Amino acid sequence: MNVTTTTLSLTVDDVTASRDFLTTHLGYHETAAADGFASLSRADAAADIVLLQRGIEVLPEGQRDQRASGLILAFTVSDLADVLARLEDDGVTITLPLREEPWGERLFQVTDPNGVVIQFVEWATPAAG
Repeated sequence: MNVTTTTLSLTVDDVTASRDFLTTHLGYHETAAADGFASLSRADAAADIVLLQRGIEVLPEGQRDQRASGLILAFTVSDLADVLARLEDDGVTITLPLREEPWGERLFQVTDPNGVVIQFVEWATPAAG
């Protein structure tokens, strides 16, 4: 198997709101769109994102009314402090403030207008012990 692209498909109530958040604040650009659908990509190796409006008929009937929930869209970055400062300057609400976990993970979270939790992670060097 040769995986060439990773795409996350998220079902949301307002495709436009999530699309605008991801393109404005996270550097995504729209590659395709239709009523109730948007496909987003980045020039780097980050995963592509497809946004589907809740209830859209392309989803299997049992999934049409579900929303993206219980997941965290996590991005590992090499410049966590810069990302945090830029998002704060843009007026994005930080929903989980910057913290460092005992295992060396530094992270913070934001939430898009549809409630999708987006986490930014940078690995710190764990203390010798």
